Amino acid sequence: MTLNEARTVLIKELKNVYENDELRNIIELVIENITNMSRAELVKNKIPYLTCTQLEDIDAITERLKRNEPVQYVLGEAWFAGMKFKVNKNVLIPRPETEELVDWIEESQNSGVKSQNIIDIGTGSGCIPITIKKKLPEVNVSAIDVCSEALFTATENAIELNAEVDFLLLDFLDEEKWKELGQYDTIVSNPPYVKQSEINNMHERVKEFEPHLALFVPDEDALLFYKKLSEFAVKHLKPGGSLFVEINEELGEQVVNLFRAAGFANIELRKDMQGKDRMIKAAI
Repeated sequence: MTLNEARTVLIKELKNVYENDELRNIIELVIENITNMSRAELVKNKIPYLTCTQLEDIDAITERLKRNEPVQYVLGEAWFAGMKFKVNKNVLIPRPETEELVDWIEESQNSGVKSQNIIDIGTGSGCIPITIKKKLPEVNVSAIDVCSEALFTATENAIELNAEVDFLLLDFLDEEKWKELGQYDTIVSNPPYVKQSEINNMHERVKEFEPHLALFVPDEDALLFYKKLSEFAVKHLKPGGSLFVEINEELGEQVVNLFRAAGFANIELRKDMQGKDRMIKAAI
């Protein structure tokens, strides 16, 4: 079977699962994965036929995609900030709006007070601290997570991408554990912020496959992690330091008010590329 024939089969098998533009992109990701070549390399090398092993891989991948499993989990990889990260069911799939949060930190580092120590709370795949370290190699970067499997994946990614990040297994909601952490110029977090009542509004690929521990908070305590982050930051941010967080687009003003009540100044609510309230910077 040729590459074009394989693409035709994939379109036929998956056309009822994905929209056209998304389907085309997924097919190319699958082809790149099984051939271990980029799109440019595929065009240059003009592979005439796929091997039997590659065809078997396509069949297995197709069956998982038909069950609505995210392509990133099926392939075991996701792109973030131009880098390939290993992902699995233990970590959230990195998203473009989180790249914007990292870009904001880089922007602040290049235009304001220089950070020497940065910590990421709830690191998952490690995409935030690893990308920060690649962009700002002079900064000491650490990260924590409550899930040992997630930390294993994050460590693998740091090794693969040659980024020196200090990872620590720690339950952030347990304030006694904060004694194990130091003082920081920048604290960053993309915490769980989806209310349990919103689960039925989410796509099946998210609610059925991505880790609920990293997604959901109780309706009656939707700001749980932001309360903890503000309390932690008051104690662990150095003078002039900043807290950066990703937020639920519906809770922007509530998080701003919470941070203001905690004593933060210079609070900025920023929209993402889609025009949604998505991230906040708050300075001590």
